[in-house]
Amino acid sequence: MDILKLAEQNQQIAWEILKEADIIPTWESIGATVNLVGSLKSGLLMKSRDIDMHIYTDKLNIGESFSVIQRLADKLPLKEIQYINGIETEEECIEWHALYEDKDRGTWKFDMIHIRKGSKYDGTVERVTNAIIKKLTPEIRQTILQIKYDVPDGTMIPGIEIYHAVFIGNVRNYEELEQWRKTNPLTNSLDWLP
Repeated sequence: MDILKLAEQNQQIAWEILKEADIIPTWESIGATVNLVGSLKSGLLMKSRDIDMHIYTDKLNIGESFSVIQRLADKLPLKEIQYINGIETEEECIEWHALYEDKDRGTWKFDMIHIRKGSKYDGTVERVTNAIIKKLTPEIRQTILQIKYDVPDGTMIPGIEIYHAVFIGNVRNYEELEQWRKTNPLTNSLDWLP
């Protein structure tokens, strides 16, 4: 398996889905700013087909947020939508998680986190994503992609934990990752930068 080729194919499909789905313009129609974060932005998309977006508005309006999701549900083959109201938490956000089925019957997950501009975590994940991109070398990228590929199906390990293990623990394969995670848990991913 050519890991780099597979990652490139996943990236290409993800960008096509974003364009076809019109997700970004739909959020922008309520005055939101949409930032791609995570694996798609960093080029580290592998088996876990998530498209992560942080969506910012001056205030969090539940009705407006629902209106965007309704429009997306009307035009996309969404299989499932999860809503989490975190407005009154320190994150000050509304989380939307939607499962989407592409034309080849592959399932993708949209993680759309609607955040109040100026809140405590405004820009945090963007800073982490950009720091990861700056530190990626061809060798580190290959290592991360291989580890992500080797994670057994059905096992969920957040990408940030893999990046932490590779950058900080010099982990080079899935077996080393398993050992690293036992003794070096990433307790607060929002405070970590590579």
